[in-house]
Amino acid sequence: MKRIGWAVLLAFILVALFGPGLIPLDGTPHYEERFAPMSWNHWLGTDYAGRDVWAQLVHGSRDILLIAFSTGAFAVLIALLVGVTSALAGGAVDALLVGCVDVFLTVPSFPLMAILSALFRVGDPITFGLLLALWSWPGLARSLRAQVQSMQHREFIEVARLMRMGNWHILWREIFPNLVPYLSLNFIMIARNAITASVGIMMLGLVPLRVENWGMMLNLAAFQSGALFLPQGKLYLLAPLTAIIAFQYSLILVAASIEEHFDPRLQRG
Repeated sequence: MKRIGWAVLLAFILVALFGPGLIPLDGTPHYEERFAPMSWNHWLGTDYAGRDVWAQLVHGSRDILLIAFSTGAFAVLIALLVGVTSALAGGAVDALLVGCVDVFLTVPSFPLMAILSALFRVGDPITFGLLLALWSWPGLARSLRAQVQSMQHREFIEVARLMRMGNWHILWREIFPNLVPYLSLNFIMIARNAITASVGIMMLGLVPLRVENWGMMLNLAAFQSGALFLPQGKLYLLAPLTAIIAFQYSLILVAASIEEHFDPRLQRG
């Protein structure tokens, strides 16, 4: 199953990279083909305006991957900066950063992200990913702080200090390599959670991205086009929903594969 997860994730990445250049998207409404069924010309039927659903899925995949992976990258970067700085600095700096982390952890993230999305104009996936990342890093930062504090008392760190190796050497050559597996796992899980949060916010209509974005497709299908109540519109609703579920499930399998690779207790012997 782990290989299936990597294969599905790779397929999504390839579709996002090359699909929009290979499959044209005709944004012109063709109302005479409204909610047309599956056919050779329309593999997944058409939407409320007669536009091809499969082409929308392909062109919208790039937005979804950019939102997911940019959220993961920004959140890991912030958590790494805060967590490691807090653990290494100690004292007043540690207390201040821990207090900031606690404040972020006590604030309900989704309602606040929804409010900020409505207040600030979000016009591209990277900006949306940064907005989501601002509320996705605190838990990881706290865990990284604890790990680095524990790591400072291990033998290999003590040996590096006795050999008078600099703090930068200890940080990048001794501490950081031991954090990579944990960071990789959390990057995947944050990216997966970002999809749920972004789709939820887009379904509320707070971030009006392009109509082919999967979250916008769900919003249009469920609330604005009547596809939720029309039998012939069910495919337009189910297509982005199935794609989101498949992408999230592939990330779950990839995360499990990463955890199994780096944790000897989970490896089959």
